[in-house]
Amino acid sequence: MTHPGYESQVDLLLDGELTPADARELEAHITGCAECTRLRDERLALRAAITAGVPTFQAPDTLRDRVRATLAAASAETASAETARTERAGAEARARPRPNRVSLGALWRPMALAASLVIVAVGSWNLALRQANHDRLAGEVLASHVRSLMPGHLTDVPSSDQHTVKPWFNGKLDYSPPVHDLAAKGYPLLGGRLDYVNGRPVAVLTYGRRQHLINVFLWPTTQGQSDAPNARDRQGYHLRHWTTPEYMYWVASDLNLAELQDFVRLLQQAD
Repeated sequence: MTHPGYESQVDLLLDGELTPADARELEAHITGCAECTRLRDERLALRAAITAGVPTFQAPDTLRDRVRATLAAASAETASAETARTERAGAEARARPRPNRVSLGALWRPMALAASLVIVAVGSWNLALRQANHDRLAGEVLASHVRSLMPGHLTDVPSSDQHTVKPWFNGKLDYSPPVHDLAAKGYPLLGGRLDYVNGRPVAVLTYGRRQHLINVFLWPTTQGQSDAPNARDRQGYHLRHWTTPEYMYWVASDLNLAELQDFVRLLQQAD
């Protein structure tokens, strides 16, 4: 920056924290300064990227419908119970009152209702969080896959030898990824690279199938083994996701679905 101090001033301007007079003075300066104009545009682009990338969570409509139905049923049940209680109280006017028995029942019903609503809300919220997390990971994997298709981004260690690719990761990751040679099955290993997904460095193995490329992302996990690959399709690319007792796998490719499923099956068998 050729104007020390203006960087923080631009941030204050975009946050609306400058006085009107200071804001007008800074805007006039930015209009005639290419450096400050570029800084302002970069800050605006960064804000737009953050806004677009931060997930938002909204409870599903089914949750709202269940809550309303539960409240309506509980309201009707409470009214009926109150009527019955009043009738019993009148019939037992000369008898010894038993307020504890009636009040406990009236107390436990709304408490049970509140507990059930909390359980439903927490369960639905957790489901929404897991879905949002999977959507975020799918977006990161797809972006990395598309980026790898650019010249010079596919592999850091180009090799068809699994005994060359696997040792290459030593010292670069906090785990040793399994590397399998599937050339005999028609899916030759092309190499490996480092990438950054899910907030950590991960291993990526690249395989080929005629003119198509297949990227396999994997990193350690404690989620437990999944029964079958989760399928997602975005922007003409196919994504497959599953977990083993040790690793989380994401596979991305534009290969046709039948052959991609065959590759996933071979990779799972090799593991």
